[in-house]
Amino acid sequence: MSANRSEAVAQSPSAPVDGETLARLHRGLEERAEAAGLIDVAYTTVDSPVGQLLLASTAHGLLRVAFANEDHDRVLEHLAARVSPRVLRMPGRLDEAARELDEYFGGHRKAFDLPLDLSLSRGFRRLVQQHLPDIGYGQTRSYRQVAELVGNPKAVRAVGTACATNPLPLVVPCHRVLRTDGTLGGYIGGLDAKTTLLTLEAAA
Repeated sequence: MSANRSEAVAQSPSAPVDGETLARLHRGLEERAEAAGLIDVAYTTVDSPVGQLLLASTAHGLLRVAFANEDHDRVLEHLAARVSPRVLRMPGRLDEAARELDEYFGGHRKAFDLPLDLSLSRGFRRLVQQHLPDIGYGQTRSYRQVAELVGNPKAVRAVGTACATNPLPLVVPCHRVLRTDGTLGGYIGGLDAKTTLLTLEAAA
């Protein structure tokens, strides 16, 4: 298809457009936007055993992993308001994150090697989230143990809040934090997702 034909398709709302043409137009948009430095937040969605996941990144690293129950449209709106309105679906920029998640769910990866952008968290929440990867694959800790790990044994409830607001679940493994009595506690992706993740890791 010629450039003129592509422009005509893009400009004419009544013209039939097949999936291949739309994909080609979007790739061209991605390339031009990236070349011009116009994209601050790139995102894509991937399927997983815990449902469809939204992945978003900045130039600094992976910024957000969101479960379907969080409402992906709402998450993107929040990112546009909090980080930058220059948000575009760009699967290529998230290929590495998608690959590592696929390896994790396939039982072939026990730790993630992705650069992370932790700018959505501040203060104590960010401190807790930075320490969560210290809980190894297949292991669990209580909220109290995590509070002790970060040097504030009395901050059990604050640790729970940090886990509940973790913007990078799975990659930053808040699913490995349980109540003191061993019950699951809450989870941003729902208790079924938390059970699935813990079962996956226990079976490895």
